[in-house]
Amino acid sequence: MPLIVHGGRLQGITYRSPVASAQVKSAALLAGLNAEGDTVVIEPERSRDHTERMVAAFGGAIDSVEIDGASHPRVRRSVLTGTRVYVPADPSSAAFPLAAALIVGGSEVVVEDVLINPLRTGLYETLLEMGAQLSFEERRDPAGEPIANLVARTSELIGVAPPAKRAPSMIDEFPILSVLAAFADGETRITGAEELRVKESDRITLMVDGLRSCGVEVEELPDGLIVHGRGPKGVRGGGEIRTAGDHRVAMSFLVLGLAAKEPVMVDEGEMIATSFPGFADMMRALGARIEEA
Repeated sequence: MPLIVHGGRLQGITYRSPVASAQVKSAALLAGLNAEGDTVVIEPERSRDHTERMVAAFGGAIDSVEIDGASHPRVRRSVLTGTRVYVPADPSSAAFPLAAALIVGGSEVVVEDVLINPLRTGLYETLLEMGAQLSFEERRDPAGEPIANLVARTSELIGVAPPAKRAPSMIDEFPILSVLAAFADGETRITGAEELRVKESDRITLMVDGLRSCGVEVEELPDGLIVHGRGPKGVRGGGEIRTAGDHRVAMSFLVLGLAAKEPVMVDEGEMIATSFPGFADMMRALGARIEEA
């Protein structure tokens, strides 16, 4: 930056993205709505498809084309028409109170109207594999996106190794998953998450450093980490966490502190409002002790 963009006549393209990024895909597809010809985005793995669903809801000319044995989105120049939109609860934000319920003894938390689009439920699939008492109730689809009420209860978790191909459907949830892994019995191996290196921070390094400061044995990988869990009562806590201004890192370690033997401090928390305004107040309403130092 600074960057200056000069508008003009757009031509449709076929773009092969090196990573499964919904943000990059969405930018190309939205530009394609005002371009001559077809615009196709090819990804190595399918990323979340909210933009595709939204374009269709507004009457955009969108379908899919098969390339290399997989289906990829295609758009054409379109005239969009306004429509009513129902916005479900964000599964990435829901992960934090649900995770707290899984590791804090005697807990049960219900989060209503959570989006359960299959391209966003990788964390919840993984938690079920870990033995989490997690249920999906009142499933429904009010406006083109499936939703449900999610119920989580305190659980005895076991270590797992989610497949790397699942990473795009849970990329924002890897920080809180690594925290849950610390309270599980056995090894949890997280791979396929190299995108975490270039989020708001290098989330892999920050999570590894923070977990170690809380007494957790963890190994750093180029595309993830290995957490050696010690069970529900085996996390010491007590760390002072460097967040590098990353909201998801901060929230993850605040949740860890709720179930650790010693309190956990994060170096800043104002940026949590980036994705979850009112996080601390909501968690306090559930019984959490979160204080400002």
